[in-house]
Amino acid sequence: YSAEIESQGSKARVYGEMLHVDIPFPIPEPDGCKSGIQCPIQKGHSYSYLNKLPVKSEYPSIKLIVKWELVDDQDQMLFCWKIPVQITS
Repeated sequence: YSAEIESQGSKARVYGEMLHVDIPFPIPEPDGCKSGIQCPIQKGHSYSYLNKLPVKSEYPSIKLIVKWELVDDQDQMLFCWKIPVQITS
């Protein structure tokens, strides 16, 4: 993504969207600066972000939307994406 704002850090927030309700989902490494983004983030620079979403065997079979946000140190959105997911147990 191309940064539109400057920030000293970044933090990922992940949600499972079910019935139009966002349910927070913990991820092993929420610190964006440890997931490929070189901090501090500089406006106008391009960054690549890489993280993993673990799927545990105890999760039920379900279809949902995963919403992934990366926010700056002032809680402003750096980027967001949504993707349909189907978990099969």
